[in-house]
This record gives sequence, C-alpha cells and structure tokens, in this order.
Amino acid sequence: MRLDHYRTLGRSGLRVSPVSLGTMTFGDDWGWGSDRDEARRVFDLYLERGGNFFDSANFYTGGSSERLLGEFARGRRDALVIATKYSLSMDPADPNAGGNHRKNLQRSVDASLRRLGSDYIDLLYLHAWDDTTPAEEVMRGFDDLVRAGKVLYAGVSDLPAWQAARMQTLAELRGWSPLIALQIEASLAQRDGERELLPMAQALGLGVTAWSPLASGVLTGKYARSDLDPASAQGRRAVAIGNGALTERALDIAEVVKAVAAELQRSPAQVALAWLLQRPQAIVPVIGARTPAQLLENLDALDVAFEPAQLRRLDEASAVRLGFPHDFLALPGIRQAMLGAQPIQRGW
Repeated sequence: MRLDHYRTLGRSGLRVSPVSLGTMTFGDDWGWGSDRDEARRVFDLYLERGGNFFDSANFYTGGSSERLLGEFARGRRDALVIATKYSLSMDPADPNAGGNHRKNLQRSVDASLRRLGSDYIDLLYLHAWDDTTPAEEVMRGFDDLVRAGKVLYAGVSDLPAWQAARMQTLAELRGWSPLIALQIEASLAQRDGERELLPMAQALGLGVTAWSPLASGVLTGKYARSDLDPASAQGRRAVAIGNGALTERALDIAEVVKAVAAELQRSPAQVALAWLLQRPQAIVPVIGARTPAQLLENLDALDVAFEPAQLRRLDEASAVRLGFPHDFLALPGIRQAMLGAQPIQRGW
C-alpha cells in the first residue's frame, strides 16, 4: 500500500489517498498545534509522498486550520481533495451560529470558502448530529449547495446509523445528491462502529474515514496507569481523559499493540494505524501530525505486514460485543431455524 495508490471514496468516482491528512493541528491557537511554518512543512511532505486528501473543519483552531490550508493550497487547489465540516458553533452567543440547519449550513460554507480562498469544497461533512434539525432540511440544503457548485460531495460524521440511513434514503427517493462518506471515531480502542455504522456505510455506499485512529495518543504507548487520574491531568492528557479515550481498557489494548510492535520492530503508532488500514472494509485514517517526523512515522504504517497470529491478538484484545440483535441472530440455533440445515452464502 502506498499513499499515491488512490481509491474511490464510497459510491463515487472521487479518488483519494488511503490516508488523509488531518489539519486540526494547523495553527497554534489552541495551545498545542503547529505554527504556520511547521504546518507548511507537514503539508508539503504529505504532498511529496503522493497524498491528496485533506481533512479540516470550520471550527478547528478557530478557523486557522482552513486559512492555513487555503494558503498552502494556492496554485494547486484543483489537484487536492479538501474536506471540511460545519455544525459546531463559531459564536456561542448566537443560537443560529451552530447546528445542522440551513441557515448555519449556508453561512458556514460561505465562511469556509473565504478562509480556504476557494470557490468550492470537495467534500462537506455534517460535523455532528444536533438532534433538532429535520433530516429533510439537511439533505435538501446539501443538494442546493451541490447544484450551486459550492460543494461537490456531501458526507456525515458523528451521528446515529439510523439517521444517516434515513438521510441517504431520502436522497435516493427524491433525486437529491447522495452522501458519499461517513466519518466516525475508529481505532483498536474504539470499535463500537462495527455494530451499526460500518455495516450501514457498506450497504449504502458510504466511504469511511476515521478520526482519532490512535485514540488520542493512547495507542502510541505514551500513557500509563498513573495517567488515569483526572485531578492531575493537563493539556493533551486532559483531552484524552475528557473524551473517554484514556481508560483502563484502552491501556490494556495499548499493551498488546506495544508487544506486537516490538516483535515487528515498528512503533506502536504504526501497528495501530496498520491494523485499521488492513480492515476488511476499507477505512481511511485521518492522521494529525504536528511535525514532519510524526507524519513520516505514521505514513510508514502503510508498509507494515502482520503475521496472522499477530492480527488475531490485536483483534481479540480489542473486540467488542455486537449486542442485540446481532449476537442473537448469529446463534447457531437461530441461523438453522431461519435457513434450514444447508449452508447458504449471500451472493451480493
């Protein structure tokens, strides 16, 4: 696998790299990102390796992420695939400055285009489900933006599977622009998406991109049991605890990752990313790197080759129960009651 071995995203003809460069680290407005010069070096290195798929959001670093990405893309914009997002509030005092509704959608896209210095967005995600806006409003708003040429493709992120399925069905029935991508948290430490979200995406033609593929750094092996105390947490460790990434279970999984990494003479980060890249259902990790060295280390995950036994250890250490009705429907007695005594294989 190589960064310039492109794949189509979902049920579309859009060609993207197998690893996306996340740009939430572009800008030091939040106290832990990269300044302009360092972000530029990361951007250029990703391009030199053949990457073309960039992930941002209007909210990231207060807008600096999009501004820097637009500056770096100048003169080569059409060769890049730029994804950004809307939904998170840019003005907490204004009730309409956040959410999924049409007013915020239109305003957010216009502001993103100004920051990016572009007249179109390749892929626009709904950033998170607000539970107040009708699905019809969102999908018709996406369709209007696509027809206006401001957005080429639409996607969704961080929402229940049934809402995404409903949105896609509405688009198909009404002739609106379909969704082509789903972005979720996915990693060895976060496999809940395997219950509903990933099967839904596969059935409905959505390409999957994964945020936090290293579980906020937990899978790199940099945290220990002593780091679980929230009272002393600061900086990135406080973020990892606050978002639920730094847990006893995640540290147990990280221990297995470190053991496999030692056997392969690789870094734990490379092992964790390689596991995600080699899942049966294609998933595009979104990696964030503050320095060129971090980016190079992460991209070397493309070269990792596992022994079958190593993959089994990683799978078993991180496995999640699918729960009802999936576990029930997989019971041998239930399968036989439905299908009879002869094996039946699905042909599609």
